[in-house]
Amino acid sequence: MDVASLGEPEYRHGDWGPAYLIQGPTSDIGVLLMRPGDSMPNHLHRHCDESFVVLEGRATLWVDAAERHDMTPDTAFRCSPGEMHYLVNDSDAPFRCVFIKSPASPGDTVTIPWTPGEPVPSIPKETPHG
Repeated sequence: MDVASLGEPEYRHGDWGPAYLIQGPTSDIGVLLMRPGDSMPNHLHRHCDESFVVLEGRATLWVDAAERHDMTPDTAFRCSPGEMHYLVNDSDAPFRCVFIKSPASPGDTVTIPWTPGEPVPSIPKETPHG
């Protein structure tokens, strides 16, 4: 049994970003906080799903640089392995969600530079894990 609190996580960028709460072996669970204007880089996971459950605020989720989804409280989203996803808080209030990666796959994130309005990027071929 693993237990964690959403109370005071250690965000990657100090006062915002992702914060892992529970990691491995079958899943990783964390919380993401984005201030107005913050974004998470476009990326994909080769071997795991990444799901999001919105707790507060509003943000936009772009899937495969083409599908736009409004993320609002009480909604959930799941990106399958290989689906690019980009999140941006384009509102004027903080955004917070829980994320779940399953199965746990450390080092599985592939960042693919892209922002809305740019052409759809090519997905790089799989590289060996180091």
